[in-house]
Amino acid sequence: MSRSSTTGRHESGQNFLVERRVIAHVVDLVAATSGPILEIGPGDGALTIPLARWGRPITAIEVDARRAERLDRATPQHVRVKAADVLRERLPTFPHVVVGNLPFHLTTAILRRLLAADHWTDAVLVVQWEVARRRAGVGGSTLLTAQSGPWFEFALEGRIPARAFRPVPGVDGGVLRVVRRTRPLVDARERRAYDALLARIFTGPGRGLRAVVRRATGLPDAVVAEWMRAAGLPPSSLPRHPRAEDWAALWQLTLRRR
Repeated sequence: MSRSSTTGRHESGQNFLVERRVIAHVVDLVAATSGPILEIGPGDGALTIPLARWGRPITAIEVDARRAERLDRATPQHVRVKAADVLRERLPTFPHVVVGNLPFHLTTAILRRLLAADHWTDAVLVVQWEVARRRAGVGGSTLLTAQSGPWFEFALEGRIPARAFRPVPGVDGGVLRVVRRTRPLVDARERRAYDALLARIFTGPGRGLRAVVRRATGLPDAVVAEWMRAAGLPPSSLPRHPRAEDWAALWQLTLRRR
């Protein structure tokens, strides 16, 4: 591997993948999808070059203009490398697959942008290990995951040791797979109100899920208790414990009350 692929300026906060086994794993996950590919943060092409062998159209967005120019010259015609900031760049308006080794310090911002965007069907993302675990709901969901659950499914696809990156970060990475649901659990027109309800529940006062939900929704205690029973949620449950299907069922209860 050349020196330019493992070292160089690090202003963008990027940790480049260098371990072949990890690269192959990510590429295999993307290969199981179909359609054009949008790559975020290609760097020197550790993922771009093997992905290009499949012949699928690839648009890669790289914030470092010099790296973008170099990679664009090194890849075939069906690969387009753009020097741009993914947080500002207009995303494709046709079905596509997202792949990326995300800068750890920008992971949440990029995830929020993606989860608010239309058109992409699948995402395979290399992120910080704890972020991957939280987004996949390991040990319970975060507010962002719960809010996104009716429209997306999250899965943890493996842990990446810090030594698989250059420069070596202070924490491990993880592979997070996100799939857009073909049949959303909540109507897209209700998303803003749904997000607001979940925010009230996750940030509201109260001890235990039952009390917090009752206060946030205004539903009778008996209705909240029955919702928890039907979802298999014990009395000790907290807002991080319900599944996406459970939150969608609660949302329907609030709609009936209106």
